Amino acid sequence: MIAIGSDHAGFKAKEYLKTLLEGAGLEYHDFGCYSEESVHYPVYGGAVAQAVAGGACERGVLVCGTGIGMSIAANKYPGIRAALCHDAFTATACREHNDANILVMGARVLSEGQMREILMLWLKTPFAGGRHAERLAMLEECKI
Repeated sequence: MIAIGSDHAGFKAKEYLKTLLEGAGLEYHDFGCYSEESVHYPVYGGAVAQAVAGGACERGVLVCGTGIGMSIAANKYPGIRAALCHDAFTATACREHNDANILVMGARVLSEGQMREILMLWLKTPFAGGRHAERLAMLEECKI
């Protein structure tokens, strides 16, 4: 199950991303927002982060205007590795090297085509493990 959420700036992009998830045969839970009416992004970033951190959802996708606010909000939660991605390389690298469990994108930064490419790569790229697992363990233990 994929948790998905946005603020008002990312609402249209979130609706588009939901169609991609459906097309890929993936189940999702939409944590809002549900219109373009102005809302506070930490509410929706937090809801998705809590669902992923708590195990209700395996991964999450967040969208706001730039992706920056949602990244900050989601990464406040223990166990969350939210990655703001702008291209194919960052989508692949954050999964391979960082085992990112939340993908964040900026609706005012990316086209629908770019978001589609990033989402699909992020969904299919596995964590590489090895030396990267050791680094993640250091982060989990706060040995940074």
